[in-house]
Amino acid sequence: MTPADRLAALIRIPTVSDAATRDEAAFVAFRATLAELYPLLHERLERAEVAGGALHLVWRGGTAAPVVLMAHHDVVPVADQPWHRDPFGGEVVDGVLHGRGALDDKGPLVAVLEAVEGLLAEGFVPAGDVHVVSGHDEEVRGSGAQAIAQTLRAQGVRPALVLDEGGAVVEGIVPGVAGRLAMIGLTERGTAEVRLTVRSSGGHAAVPPRRQAAVRLATALTRIERHPFPARSNAAIVAMAAALAPRLPAPVGAVLRSRTSAPLVARLLGALGGVTGALVRTTVAVTRIRAGEAANVLAAEGTAELNVRIAPGDDVQGVLARLRRIVRDPAVEVELIAGDEPAPLSRAHGPAWDRVAAAVAAAYPDALPVPYVMVQASDARHFSGLGADVYRFMPFAITAEELAAIHGADERVSVAALDAAIAFHRALLTAG
Repeated sequence: MTPADRLAALIRIPTVSDAATRDEAAFVAFRATLAELYPLLHERLERAEVAGGALHLVWRGGTAAPVVLMAHHDVVPVADQPWHRDPFGGEVVDGVLHGRGALDDKGPLVAVLEAVEGLLAEGFVPAGDVHVVSGHDEEVRGSGAQAIAQTLRAQGVRPALVLDEGGAVVEGIVPGVAGRLAMIGLTERGTAEVRLTVRSSGGHAAVPPRRQAAVRLATALTRIERHPFPARSNAAIVAMAAALAPRLPAPVGAVLRSRTSAPLVARLLGALGGVTGALVRTTVAVTRIRAGEAANVLAAEGTAELNVRIAPGDDVQGVLARLRRIVRDPAVEVELIAGDEPAPLSRAHGPAWDRVAAAVAAAYPDALPVPYVMVQASDARHFSGLGADVYRFMPFAITAEELAAIHGADERVSVAALDAAIAFHRALLTAG
């Protein structure tokens, strides 16, 4: 079997994280299939199942500081998405592997496992211990990887490097910058789940009051949309600008190399909006709204749920305070359901960064390593307290269309990108 064949076999096992329909038998089958596909790894590495299904594999090595390589194996649902192929078919067509999890995050997991299995077959011994961590509930903000991080902390394990999903090798995403970029996340935004609630006495719809609960809720949401959080710079943005400067025309590049340009860069990125704007500002998405149960009855209560992604420089309590100021209505309750602060900032220099950059060069000689702020959340945030540089990077060369298909229909990855990702991990593991 080829690496693509093994990834296809794992994609065919629907390890979907969904509280209502989660099939634990699929997760049991996935773990059993891993043991069949990677026999040396399961024979020679220490193996533990944690918190109901997260995997912790330890490859013992020399005396150097350990490395932690992460990739979760649960995936998001496919219901109501317009897939053109079976999302759990694992089909390879014209050098492209199709299926849920191809990129998020079974593909990256296979890249790690292929590298380890191959090196084991060659008799290689790593310079330090290698911890392979695969969460089983990352997509639902679960506890698997978090429990493993707590175990490592209790054992006093201090890795030199932690690597999890994040940026990829991309081209054409930064205006004016030519060539391929390896986008390596130095941090990730925090998250907050916020609920807005408005209550009233309800009543018959034939005699509506002037300030209905649903209308007050809609007014609050409109105010939030009209007052976005300000764009602001941070150390990761400064490092990103400095890295991109050599590939930009001289006048622009010279400006970006100056730290005094940081506020200007932040405002420019913020004005571009979309993914680019999300690098420099806290964002608020309205994900659920509910008000009323019948067509002829006034809603006695209206609720809206907000998904807030918190940029470095902001924090959970500051987000709540700002939302309350924007809403400006004492009848609208602004309540925090859950929240995580932005992750600490890792370094874009030093031995850990140099090791990742060297592995990028081995797999993608033409790609420029570029630090950035990861706009999504990952299991990596749980490992920040171990004292390591934590990077968020998926060593796959992907197109804008492939990037957009993550969590959407027609998720896919090229076989060539999978092979390059394996080469990246071999270079990373054999360094030092």
